Amino acid sequence: MKVTILDDYHDTLRTLPCFAKLDGHEVTVWNDHLQDVDGLAERLAETEALVLIRERTKIRTPLLERLPNLRLISQRSVYPHIDIDTCTRLGIIVSSDQHAGTPSYATAELTWGLVLAAMREIPQQMASLQAGNWQTDDGRSVRGKTLGIFGWGRIGKVVASYGDTFGMNVLVWASEAGQERARADGRAVADSKGAFFSQCDVLSLHMRLYEPTRGIVTAADLACMKPTALLVNTSRAPLIESGALEAALLAGRPGMAAVDVYEEEPVRDPKHPLLTMPNVVCTPHIGYVTREEYNLQFTDVFDQINAYGDGAPTSVVNPDVMANPRPRP
Repeated sequence: MKVTILDDYHDTLRTLPCFAKLDGHEVTVWNDHLQDVDGLAERLAETEALVLIRERTKIRTPLLERLPNLRLISQRSVYPHIDIDTCTRLGIIVSSDQHAGTPSYATAELTWGLVLAAMREIPQQMASLQAGNWQTDDGRSVRGKTLGIFGWGRIGKVVASYGDTFGMNVLVWASEAGQERARADGRAVADSKGAFFSQCDVLSLHMRLYEPTRGIVTAADLACMKPTALLVNTSRAPLIESGALEAALLAGRPGMAAVDVYEEEPVRDPKHPLLTMPNVVCTPHIGYVTREEYNLQFTDVFDQINAYGDGAPTSVVNPDVMANPRPRP
């Protein structure tokens, strides 16, 4: 099949062991990012199987209707960036393994790296040295402080375990079902959302983005946080009410933030509000970007392509399409 891979910024995939799974296919890899519909339609005109790297490119109806050869979209995890109903209508199968029970340890590791970087002011201390100065300020320890986990899922559980190792007191807030799971796991659950935001010294968001969670963190929630507190977001930016984090940081509650995700990505403007704040540590959405995590994820993604080629698609998220899929060549 003619396979196209989008948004492989560092041309990483062809260097991984899993890439051998595409032997025998005609593979095209694009290293830049393009969202323009006309440009994408031209690039993907002959594509039969499209590989997406998470949510980097939105695959919407105006594009899908211009891709007559597309038969399969193969990716991993959630798919809010794909118009699934349109795929079903056009006969395009969407395979997306949900990796149940397998957290992204890479994202959990980055989350903890951001916690330590922000609390100990590591980027600021490094910049001071590079400028020919010595220490800039006193950092803060995490031991004995309260670590808040907002959302009790796979990654949140791993981050909580890191908090245990560092001697922190873990406190959870989540949906009612998430609260029950947390209690069953022996975790303390806050009395209320307001109490949760006011008690945490470090508060980390770990939820999937869908309509009920969009803007779930409000300006009022952030205003409850301590002026010494740190908010960490390695999940999705729209979990926080638009503009609320920047305003809250300027108001001094919370006192710090560490973020890996943004409302519009990629961020190319060095004057982005979060990038200009001295009390914010920013990274360019690298939570899952490690060679080990990529090889794990794309083993699944490429297996899905071969399963389709063998006539037995797997991890199909739009099963109704199977009644009338586009014919294979």
